[in-house]
Parts: sequence; structure tokens; C-alpha cells
Amino acid sequence: MTLPPNVHAAEPIPPAAKEAIDALMQSGDLFRYTVPQDAPVALLEAEFAKLLGSKFALAVSSCSAALFLSLKALGLPRDARVLIPGFTFAAVPSSVVHADCIPVLCEVGENYRIDMADFEAKLDGVQAVIISHMRGHTSDMDAIMALCDARDIPVIEDAAHSLGTTWHGRIIGTIGKIGCFSFQSYKMINAGEGGILITDDADLVAQAVIMSGAYEHNWKKHKGPQGDNSPELEQAFARWQNQLPLYNLRMSNLSAAVIRPQIPELARRVRDGLSNHDYVADRLNTSPHIDVPAPLEPERRAPDSIQFNLVDMDDNDIRAFAAATEARGVKVQVFGLSQDNARAFWNWQFLPEKFELPQTRAMLMKACDVRLPVRLTREELDVISDILLASVGEVTGPVPVYGT
Repeated sequence: MTLPPNVHAAEPIPPAAKEAIDALMQSGDLFRYTVPQDAPVALLEAEFAKLLGSKFALAVSSCSAALFLSLKALGLPRDARVLIPGFTFAAVPSSVVHADCIPVLCEVGENYRIDMADFEAKLDGVQAVIISHMRGHTSDMDAIMALCDARDIPVIEDAAHSLGTTWHGRIIGTIGKIGCFSFQSYKMINAGEGGILITDDADLVAQAVIMSGAYEHNWKKHKGPQGDNSPELEQAFARWQNQLPLYNLRMSNLSAAVIRPQIPELARRVRDGLSNHDYVADRLNTSPHIDVPAPLEPERRAPDSIQFNLVDMDDNDIRAFAAATEARGVKVQVFGLSQDNARAFWNWQFLPEKFELPQTRAMLMKACDVRLPVRLTREELDVISDILLASVGEVTGPVPVYGT
């Protein structure tokens, strides 16, 4: 019998990273600006921008740092209102507060996507939008961009969970003005910590580079799309020299050395992650008490986890289901049941304004989350599926069979 896999183990680091790390240890050049040229962080930025088809990339200490710098680079005034979905990780509203702005929360539906009616209703008075593709679920980017473009509201994409996802064939993170990605251990590329932002706007990236910690003339080591200091980038740096605070959110060369060998692995990981997700989704959807929401038609996802809603089960049933799965070796996170879950908006006590989102709250009370690392075998996926189905059956009783 196959034991339940450890779904909380991160993706392993490719052996190719070891040689680069050893060389860095020998040189001691862990700081991105001490390397005369071709620092690992600079190479990562060039490679990542090319991978996503973007002009500029800036690697930083986390996706939260990327979101914060993006908001600061937009030049928003203090107390600017920033619209975000009510279903996201606490780091997103935290980055808004860190940027001296006010998070405005909108409703999210049972399919984990933004409720477009509530989104549109709350756009008045908003000065920026962060679209958080939470757990890799893409909201209606056509409608979102049409509404925001008509009002000249800049859109930042929080694509922490969406590296490799596309919308109408366009890479998520390249649709808004700025895209932000994560290299935290539970993401598609694992560096423990780390983030990166991408944009085609030279003025925005110049500000973000300086604020990230490019003091004095270290910004000269940041290159343009052709691998040199392009005139538009050089002019932007000159405009902002000594005009901005330094927040020191840089990525180290060591992190970049861990990340770069994983970039060639991304296409395979995306393919395997989607295959794993859809296989488990098909099995879970055989139960009348489990619903795995389908993707929107233009969306091709890159998942490394699965989310599903429990159907016709009350709070006691849901708690019993979670206990039954854990007893069998698979821990299921029900977003709304934990006292301190960082994905439940009512736990964000630091918000300057409070929001009640009944639709989002109701969804979170029955929405379940299970990691499905892309390395899992079909046999391991079956073990996970069997445990989830057996546990829901234990709580709800056998499904009645009619006509026999």
C-alpha cells in the first residue's frame, strides 16, 4: 500500500545550482552590486524578462516587496484606495498598507474569481487595482482591463501563484501595467524566498530599481531589453536619481543562483502540474459532495494545488471531513474554519477600514485547499484522491443508488 505523500515538501533544487552556489561561496560575491558584470541576479532578470516577453524585470526579496514597490512606483498619494479581491493572502493587503494606501475589498464568487458586479461597483474613487490570481485562479481579465482602462486606473497583477498560466494565450503577469511573481518555497520555482516584478514601462522600473536599494549609481548595472543601458531607461534613472527613498529589498546572488537552473524546468512543471490537478479534479467531481470549479474558457492554468468546495455539508460536517482526512494522512485546509488563517479576510485586523463580504465569507467556509506538488506520481495522486473521497463518504454516508 502506498503511504500518503508529503505534499508540503518543496520542489527539489536541480543539481545544476550546486556548481553556481559553490562558485559564489568561493568568491564571496553574494551582493548583487559587487560583481563587476553578469551578476546572477542581473542574469536572472534578463532571463525572466525574456521568458515572459517583457521589457524589464527587477528581482527582489519577495513578491510582497514587488507589490509594495509597484504601488510606490505608481506615485500614489497617501491614503490612495487600492481595490483587491477579498480572497487573497494577507501579504497583499499588507503591501497596500505598507505603501501608505487603503485596501478596498471586493467580493469573490464560489469559483474563487472576482465578482465582476461588485468589482465594478467599487471602482469609483479607486486609484489602483491589484488583481490577485489567488491559488492560480484567473478572474475575467478582459472585463477587468476594459473597466480599468476606461477609468485610467493602473492594474498590478499579483501572479504569485500563476507563473506559467495564460489568458487567451497571453502570459498572466503581462496583462496589467506591472506583474509580480513569487519564488517562495511553495511556488512553481523554489528559492525559499524571493520575488520579481516585470513591466514594459521604463519609468516605473527605474523608480522600483532605485527604491529596491540601488543607491548612488548602482542603477547603472541594471540593463535594458538589449542588455545595455537603453536611452529610455538611462533617462528615467537620471530623472529619479536621489529623488526616492531606499527600502533595501534586493535579492541576493545566492537566491538567483538557486532560481536560474529551475527556469528550464518551468514548462515541464506547468505541464505536470496541470495534468495532476485535472486528474484529481476528475476523480473528486465524481462525488456529489465535492465541486472543483472549472477554469474560465480563456484560462490555461499552471496549478500546484487543488481547491474544491464541499456541497450540502454544514460546519460540523466540514470539520468532521477535515479531521477524517488528517487522520488518514492528508491535511486539508478549509480557508474559513481556522481561527487565524491568513487567507480569511476577517482575520486581517490591521486593515484601516473593515469590509463585510458575505459571498466571499460563505465561500471560504466550505472551500478546501490541498497541495499537489508537480513531482507526485499517479499512484500518489490516487492515494490522495482515495483519502478525500473516503473521508467525505464517511461524513455524508454512502451515496444512494436508484433504479436497482
